[in-house]
Amino acid sequence: MKSWKRKLRMGMVGGGPGAFIGAVHRTAATMDLQSEVIAGCFSQDPEKSKQTGKELYLDPKRVYGSYQQMADAEAKLPVGERVDFVSIVTPNVSHFDIAKTFLEAGFNVVMDKPMTYTLDQAEALAKVVEKSGKVFCLTFNYTGFPLVRHARSLFQSGGMGQVRKVLVEYIQDFLNVAHEKLGQKQAMWRTDPAQSGIAGTLGDIGTHCFHLVEYITGDKVVQLCADMSIFLPDRKLDEDTNMLLRFKGGGKGVLAVSQVSTGEDNGLRLKAFAADGAVLWDQENPNYLDVYRYGEPRQTLMRGHGNYLAEIASQGTRLPPGHQEGYIEAFANIYNGAFEAIRADLDGRPLKPADYQFPTVYDGARAQRFITKAVESHKKGAVWVDL
Repeated sequence: MKSWKRKLRMGMVGGGPGAFIGAVHRTAATMDLQSEVIAGCFSQDPEKSKQTGKELYLDPKRVYGSYQQMADAEAKLPVGERVDFVSIVTPNVSHFDIAKTFLEAGFNVVMDKPMTYTLDQAEALAKVVEKSGKVFCLTFNYTGFPLVRHARSLFQSGGMGQVRKVLVEYIQDFLNVAHEKLGQKQAMWRTDPAQSGIAGTLGDIGTHCFHLVEYITGDKVVQLCADMSIFLPDRKLDEDTNMLLRFKGGGKGVLAVSQVSTGEDNGLRLKAFAADGAVLWDQENPNYLDVYRYGEPRQTLMRGHGNYLAEIASQGTRLPPGHQEGYIEAFANIYNGAFEAIRADLDGRPLKPADYQFPTVYDGARAQRFITKAVESHKKGAVWVDL
């Protein structure tokens, strides 16, 4: 049966008891009735994996005790029964091995960010994806917001002119308390170098800032200068970073991230100023985009108005104006882009990666390089380094 005549079959690795992002992925992937979860290995603990499988009403035979077992068993099933793609929602220390296993077994992959534990792994994973010929999607989910996509279209059209200055911040107070000492699962792995890698807050939310800047403006960061800080005792990874950016087109930027800023929930905000216009987008008010033109009144564009928004922005909305959409819907838009590519692959007419409407393995590798160079800059005394 052609893939367009049925739901895609989804498998998941991670997302078991106590996880946050697994439920987000499952909700987003199934929001538009394009896929259904039929299999998974939801925890390193087989009993916890079984528990989640039971909660999701899955066939116990399709709930596995390890991802290796899952990849092997699913690959042996008939094409009409096996999963079509696997979502990986574990801590990033395990991403490379899991993704490599499923790609080499012939499965398409959707994976949460940051992509890998090290830059070497990221570059190696890009080669695995290329060799496999399978679809690989990385969920930098903020690029799924309709008005972020419209902002990108404004810069892509050339109507904004040369980028001059970009201000981007992602400010939280999530780690203002040592939750990792209180058994909070999300804080425990994010603050642990053995699981998170060489960066903490910068890898967790700073990569979103970096990717969003380049996605909207289309201008690449070529140099950076980073000052990273730790405030709470016993922490080993950064909680706060202030960074200067230089762009290929000559523009300059400031990037600030923090998870110890008291009173902030999820303050991702971006201002991009160019010669002929500017945009302001705030993740906590994601249905609005401010557009500036010199000497003209400020415009506030709203999600859902197909008469003046770019087609890609209009395609990513589900409700009429005034009905709020947000985080889950943005994730769903990323998934829907991946589904288009996965269906094309299953039907023997694969899309070119240049036509993908979602972040790719190359975006993940670039973000990993960003982390590596930022840490290098900081360790050398907050000096300029080439990206």
